[in-house]
Amino acid sequence: MRGPLFYSKILLFGEYGIIKDSKGLSIPYNFYNGALKIDKHHTVSTHKSNASLKRFAEYLETLQKENPKLVSFDMNALKKDVENGLYFDSSIPQGYGVGSSGALVAAIYDKYANNKITVLENLTREKLLSLKAIFAEMESFFHGKSSGLDPLNSYLSLPILINSKDNIEPAGIPSQIENGKGAVFLLDSGSTGETAPMVQIFMENMKQEGFRNMLKDQFVKHTDACVEDFLQGDIKSLFGNIKQLSKVVLDNFKPMIPAQFHKLWKKGIDSNAYYLKLCGSGGGGYMLGFTEDIDKARKALKDYKLEVVYTF
Repeated sequence: MRGPLFYSKILLFGEYGIIKDSKGLSIPYNFYNGALKIDKHHTVSTHKSNASLKRFAEYLETLQKENPKLVSFDMNALKKDVENGLYFDSSIPQGYGVGSSGALVAAIYDKYANNKITVLENLTREKLLSLKAIFAEMESFFHGKSSGLDPLNSYLSLPILINSKDNIEPAGIPSQIENGKGAVFLLDSGSTGETAPMVQIFMENMKQEGFRNMLKDQFVKHTDACVEDFLQGDIKSLFGNIKQLSKVVLDNFKPMIPAQFHKLWKKGIDSNAYYLKLCGSGGGGYMLGFTEDIDKARKALKDYKLEVVYTF
């Protein structure tokens, strides 16, 4: 057995902000993907994933008992497959902010959920929100608290515009320009980040009034403007707002930026060669970069591995 592929995702804008109702924009990233498979021989390489799926299946069983209205699964089939060596064969790096657990959640829902909402039907806002609610509960097994957006993105394989917590819609994003000089890229920090501790630091900071005000008056403001500019293709305004956002993050989200990158982050802002922002919760994994001239950015970051994800 081999299930369909589910892709990784990139949250272009909105990390942390969407907890506080900022806008957000998430796009599928087809470079990485994962699929459910069965390894009848129970080889060592699939053992860890299989053990994790066993625990996940137990969690889902409890979830449907406690919340039968939300979702139910074909538990017999799931348990049987787990016993037969079910695992998630994935190229999505874990702890990199590109949605490794989201793709897994989407794959499990797709294969085992009863009365599932499919991608082919007319996706009303209600259906999107109920999918998001189901995915949030499922994914909280991995993260402690989840918005459900990563699995939603992976499941639908569409860009998603988050207007607010209870207002999301599939988004048309400007089509890419083949040899565009402007680019969004991933910069590999070389280390993984854990989501839960980063979210905890954020929640601690949220207890301080100064931090809450900064979030509302600066972070959310610039994030919303970035989303608008990006969707409208207003590149000049977009880069002005990304620069501001990059500054705000450097000043207020230091723990989420791996220490060895603080200088590099500032260098981008000072030279205008590129601007960095968090990709997911930070703490390691990828950082997201935006540049108006990819050659200039490559030169400035010649010691690092860049992966271009979008050109304009």
